[in-house]
Amino acid sequence: MRRMGLARKQPEAGEGLRRPYREDLDPTILDFYRQCMATLSQSGVEFVVGGTCALTHFAGMTRYTHDLDIFVRGRDVRRALRVLSRQGYHTHLTFPHWLGKAMCGEGYVDLIFSSGNGVVVVDDAWFEHAAQGEVLGVPVLLCPAEEMIWSKSFIMERERFDGGDVAHILRAHAGNLDWRRLVDRFGAHWRVLYSHLVLFGFIYPDARDTIPAEVMRELCQRTLREVEEPAPQGKVCQGTLLSRGQYLSDVDRWGYRDARLAPIGNMTSEDIAWWTSFIERDK
Repeated sequence: MRRMGLARKQPEAGEGLRRPYREDLDPTILDFYRQCMATLSQSGVEFVVGGTCALTHFAGMTRYTHDLDIFVRGRDVRRALRVLSRQGYHTHLTFPHWLGKAMCGEGYVDLIFSSGNGVVVVDDAWFEHAAQGEVLGVPVLLCPAEEMIWSKSFIMERERFDGGDVAHILRAHAGNLDWRRLVDRFGAHWRVLYSHLVLFGFIYPDARDTIPAEVMRELCQRTLREVEEPAPQGKVCQGTLLSRGQYLSDVDRWGYRDARLAPIGNMTSEDIAWWTSFIERDK
């Protein structure tokens, strides 16, 4: 599928060696991360590395992390947990709809196969379009930039907003994105992408032309068409796709249907209840 717009030279992304981990981080934790990646590779469990490691690669910035985000297909997560458990690490399927964990001391690896809102499912495209990279000296595949934007665009919590990460990836990498694929990733949720692109032009006025004009036109035209159409029937709150806590009043008290709940979304009522129950303890 063609790329929308001409590829541009990436803007300068900072000088010097960029690392996602501090040099003074406990070496045993770093060894744990290396061993996890090596163990999964040797066991034939396909994975891509995301999180701050991929952000450092694509956005050209330094932001330190203490964990490791590994993305696997849903069908592989239990196998990955078993493989790491046999290495002596503590593992568990923390949230059955999107996340498992492997832990050793103060180090932990997130094994991610979807997203907290159930929208951003890890599929074959994550691997087909992955970038070659290196984490802690280990050659790995990195989460594609398009999937990073897709997953981060929905994180708009009171305590965490990943829009800055989206803007930084766009600033450094807009000229190399497969824009058709990115737009298609959002599907019916294209307004979420459009909102980030509009904000990008505000954040970086001098770089707003790095977003292909045809992309902005297409999304603007979709908006204009919706203005001329009647609003959908039925009270549905899609805010729960952006924040698991800030729109609970809408579904609990004001009669809105939760857009995460099947058949509109991909989650069960049990998934939602378990995910929601961790809001207070995470604060």
